[in-house]
Amino acid sequence: MQTRNVKVGQLGIGNGFPVRVESMLRTPLHDLHGCLEEVRSLAVEGCELVRIAFPEMVLSGNLSKLVEGSPIEIMADIHFDHRLAIEAIRSGCRSIRINPGNMGGPRRIRELSSAVNDSGVVVRIGANSGSLSRTQLERAKGDAGRALFDAVQEQEEILHCCGVEDIIVSAKSSSLDETLRANSLIASGSCHPIHIGLTEAGPGQRGIIKSSVAVGSLLGSGIGDTVRISLTGTSLEEVVVAKRILQSLGIRRFEAELVSCPACGRRRADVDSLVRIIEPLLKNLRKDLKVAVMGCEVNGPGEATDSDIGIAGTPSGIVLFLGGKPIGYCSLEELPSQFMKVCRETGLCLGSHD
Repeated sequence: MQTRNVKVGQLGIGNGFPVRVESMLRTPLHDLHGCLEEVRSLAVEGCELVRIAFPEMVLSGNLSKLVEGSPIEIMADIHFDHRLAIEAIRSGCRSIRINPGNMGGPRRIRELSSAVNDSGVVVRIGANSGSLSRTQLERAKGDAGRALFDAVQEQEEILHCCGVEDIIVSAKSSSLDETLRANSLIASGSCHPIHIGLTEAGPGQRGIIKSSVAVGSLLGSGIGDTVRISLTGTSLEEVVVAKRILQSLGIRRFEAELVSCPACGRRRADVDSLVRIIEPLLKNLRKDLKVAVMGCEVNGPGEATDSDIGIAGTPSGIVLFLGGKPIGYCSLEELPSQFMKVCRETGLCLGSHD
């Protein structure tokens, strides 16, 4: 699906640009130092746009300083008071998120639109299931996915009437079915970039699996221009998961691919230990590579023939192989240095194709 594109500062979103990776700061805005530390860590991890809750006017000074000191674009997250959105624009934010469920009537949106048009910022319409009113659900005959779509569409029409065109749309629920339905409807009726994710996905594996199914389904259908994985955890974890979903789908490439066997009774080495040794070394390798970690001679190099480089356990130690062909053996203790030595000698390290 092709959409229009928008520019949040220098960051392009939509048709012709990569699917962007987002997160949201956990640190409250009153802790400016903590916010700056977190946003810098997110930038290093590969986050491209980050939201920050802006709940009070008194924090506008901190918001200005955060925008000024952040290496990535800041989106102000606004609820209940359109004046906060206007103040966020004055504070330098190049994008704002508004929730159509709690922003008030058209008059407030018109006031906000005037500030948006004067400054050229991007507005994200971010509807979520928790903000749907009884009236919206009744109009949709209890279909929450449809109600989410209607909420976005209604806000979109008001903004269009006010001359606002640089819009990103988003509809999220903690329900997989509701999220997929809402976004399918949006994709069929909107030309604006779509931000996707599953809200309140949960902690750890629960949240990662649920989010991966939802986001993977949408991206696999061609829906989604920016992604946030909403986890009960750290913002850095959200970015890592989003990147790995995008890479698994072949949409973007962030690092060398790592494949490893599940291990069985044939294993000649502890696969978990091998993975813990090799995984940190991936950051030194070209991101177009496939690296295999296998427990025995059956899986590696046999089943991992298509890998650029791999290792496997053998009765006599660890074998290293290139393109399915063994090239040498080493002990577990020697593995990190020998692995990197082979990568340097064979042009697999970063900068080898520069």
